[in-house]
Formats: sequence, C-alpha cells, structure tokens
Amino acid sequence: MKWDWEKFYDRAYNWVLTTGPRLIIAIALLLIGLWLIRVFIGWMRKGLERRNFNPSLRYFLLNLTAISLQIILILMATQIVGIQLTFLTAIIAGFSVAAGLALSGTLQNFVSGILILMLKPYRVGDNISTQGQEGKVTAIQMFYTTVLTYDNKTITIPNGQLSNNVVVNLSKEGNRRIDIDLKFSYGIDENEVKKVIEKTLQDAKDILSEPKVRIGITLLEADKYTLSVNAWTSAHGFIDSKIVLQEKILKDLREAGIKLPGT
Repeated sequence: MKWDWEKFYDRAYNWVLTTGPRLIIAIALLLIGLWLIRVFIGWMRKGLERRNFNPSLRYFLLNLTAISLQIILILMATQIVGIQLTFLTAIIAGFSVAAGLALSGTLQNFVSGILILMLKPYRVGDNISTQGQEGKVTAIQMFYTTVLTYDNKTITIPNGQLSNNVVVNLSKEGNRRIDIDLKFSYGIDENEVKKVIEKTLQDAKDILSEPKVRIGITLLEADKYTLSVNAWTSAHGFIDSKIVLQEKILKDLREAGIKLPGT
C-alpha cells in the first residue's frame, strides 16, 4: 500500500492551523500561570510567617493552595487545546470515592488535626489530661498528638479521638490549685491546726500569694472533722509542689505536737 504523503501533509497542515494557535496559547497560559502561582504562594508564605501562623498548618495550607491552583491551571490549558476530560473526570471521581471510604478514619484524624491547630484547645508545652493519660504535649501533627507522661512515656493519640472527647488543659490558665484534706479528731483544736498550716504556707516557696489560700472545715463526721487546704501554685511543676507542701505540713504538725489520725 502506497503512503499518500500529500494527504498526510494536508491533514498536518490543517491540524497546525486549527490546533497550533490553541496549543501556543495553552503553553503560554501554563508558563504565565505557574509564575503567577509561585509569586502568590511566596506572598502568602510571607503573610503567614508575619502573623506567626502555626508552622505545620502553614506548610499544609501553602501546599494545598499551590496544588489546587496548578490543577485548575492544567484543566484550563487542556480545555483551550480541546482535550475532552469527561472520561478522565469519571475515573478521578470514582477513585476519590473509593479512597474516601478506605481512608475515612485517617481523613477524620487529618481534619481534626487542622481544627486543633486552628482553634488551639492546647498547644505544644501544655499539660493535658485525656483518654486516661496525663502529661506534656510535645508535638501536634496533622494526624496525631504526642504526649510525654510524667513517668517519661511517649503516648501517641489520634487527633480524631482528641477532637471528639473531653480534653482537660491543666496548664492553660497558668496556675493550679493544690487541694489537701486532713482529718482530725474533735479533741484537736482546729484553730491551732490552722495556725500551723498558715505558717507552713507562708514559708513555702512555690505557693502563690494570689489567689489567696483557703483553710477551713469542709466535713463533719461522728468522730472526726476534715480540714481542707486550698493553695495555688504554677501549673508547671504542680505535682512536685504538692508533694513538697504535703511533706512540710506533716512535718510542721508533728513538730507542733498535733496528733494526726492513726498516730
């Protein structure tokens, strides 16, 4: 079979005349569009850095914006050239549905991570209590939060669980209250006990002067009463401060000759 070169040249010539200008416009659009996207992302990055935006969330937003704009740009270029995207669109839609079903839990953690970074119920360095765990937040990632417990265990908690359950931020307010309950028989004068404890609190280094401490009887029973001590200290180092205070109160009460229950 003899190749009809004349017919081939005619078709190629017609294709160049009809498609060539659109192809040139599409290429120009891509080049200019990619340059504009790069300029816009640079401007966006500087704006987020100026506002001290969270680094993890900043990285995500920049990449999401860049990828979204690039996809839109490519779709516009293909439309100008005349490429039909109906079949490709159907494939992408089907894949998206399947991926969404397969990764529903992961996506939930991802969205929860974004909400945590934006709403800031806790930050890196805060002490929190959640999911039966208590410790210091060492990292907030897109999918999980890392907590270092007081006994030096690293706990990794999915963000989806944190956003859908109660999280107690123990250090957000800066100070925490130490609550100590002491039981005494009715033969012991509560005023003498209060004087000893007040002196102990005045000498304690980690106890704050404001809010003021409170000492009073909170429970009366048949054979004894309960004296409660409420004192404020820094949220960071709370447990250490409570241990030291309890030991000092016990020591001072013994030195004052006040008999404790069981002694």
